[in-house]
Amino acid sequence: MSQPTRPAGEPALKLVQSQTYREGYANSVQVRMSVWDFFLGFGMMSQNSPDEVVLESFQGVYVSPQQAKALCTLLGNNLKQYEQTFGTITLEPVPVVDGSVN
Repeated sequence: MSQPTRPAGEPALKLVQSQTYREGYANSVQVRMSVWDFFLGFGMMSQNSPDEVVLESFQGVYVSPQQAKALCTLLGNNLKQYEQTFGTITLEPVPVVDGSVN
C-alpha cells in the first residue's frame, strides 16, 4: 500500500494513544458552551422503571469553538456518506432538556 503524499515541508502526522485512552458507547450527549469553549458530556441513558430514567455520565471533553465547528463539519460530511451508503437516518421527536439531546 502506498503512503499518501503531503506537501513539501509539511510534517508527518503520527497518531498515538495515551495510556488513559478508552473507547465507549454513548447514547446520550450533553452540550454546554461558553465564550471560550464547548463541553461535550457523554453518557449512557437507561430506563429500568416507568417513572425513572438514569443518565450515567462517563466522559467529558472540552473543545475550542474552532474544533467544535470542524467537528460539526466532519460529522455532517460523514452522515451524508453514511446515508448515501445505508439510507436515510430518521429521528423520532426527542425532547431537549438543558441543552441535552438524548
